[in-house]
Amino acid sequence: MSKKMEALNFLTEEQVKKVADQFPLPVYIYDETSLIRQARLARGFHHAFGLTTRFAMKANPGAQVLNILHRQGMHLDASSIFEVHRAIKAGIPPEHILLTAQESPRDYSQLDSLGIEFNATSIFQLESFGKHFPGEKIGVRINPGLGSGGSNRTNVGGPASSFGIWKDHLNDIKNILAKYNLQLIRIHTHIGSGSDPGVWQKVAGMSLSLVEQFETVNTLNLGGGFKVGRMSTDTSIDLSLISNHVKKLFEDFYQNTGRKIKLEIEPGTFIIANAGSLVTEIEEVTNTGKDGYTFLKINSGMTEVLRPSIYGAQHPLVVVNRKKKNVNEFKNYIVSGHC
Repeated sequence: MSKKMEALNFLTEEQVKKVADQFPLPVYIYDETSLIRQARLARGFHHAFGLTTRFAMKANPGAQVLNILHRQGMHLDASSIFEVHRAIKAGIPPEHILLTAQESPRDYSQLDSLGIEFNATSIFQLESFGKHFPGEKIGVRINPGLGSGGSNRTNVGGPASSFGIWKDHLNDIKNILAKYNLQLIRIHTHIGSGSDPGVWQKVAGMSLSLVEQFETVNTLNLGGGFKVGRMSTDTSIDLSLISNHVKKLFEDFYQNTGRKIKLEIEPGTFIIANAGSLVTEIEEVTNTGKDGYTFLKINSGMTEVLRPSIYGAQHPLVVVNRKKKNVNEFKNYIVSGHC
């Protein structure tokens, strides 16, 4: 291996060997201590008039993970009706689940029978909800026209994103609210999973400007992940840089309008990114000749870790030898998955 090695995160070499002996590989391992630590950091996000922290369960919908976070006081953000069913089956109270889905529910009556909260993410969804539930409370997701992400695949704000009602269509929202006597209680924006605190702060200000146009709104959900470094050379976002500024914006909004707006955030990757490891094994070493490469062929791939393929993301790789031996020689290898 290259001399630039990443360290094991929450595991020891002996624990990795024990897992490899007990279970057929590959195996996911999650660390409860890390999950609790990150949940507490997220719930410590500075706020002015109340905070609900929702775990974006698309980051990891495992029942044990959801229950650990639920015990830490976190609610859930679900991105499909299927995730809603999965969360309820895992024992999460329905009233702690907010559905914000690109895909419209096929049966809107489920929303009432399940007892969950709902964000309309398009004019079509808002109209459909109004037809089924006139006079009810509703949230809407609005595309504020700006986003942030490590790549164009993780930036979900701005004109290249279809997720959310475009910022210039506010009159359409108002017309549908009036048509069905709906009460708008939540505005939701989502900028992506970027690491730029300046963008976060700017979108928070833009989002409060949207709130100002709807007198019944009492909650602003600032969706978007908080960048977490996986590699030792990565930089993680400083929550205090964001939260202090956001708190000040909410306080200023109160001074100007007399309205105390509750804050919601939706960390996903921030909670789970470094709380899990995948144990796999090297099945074969092969090469493509003197001028080629030497490959470590493992029994895993994008079937277990998709981020490198779809995002070009890097994840740490650590070699654990089954037998204790001193390694004084280092070589460069390419790790090749079964896909």
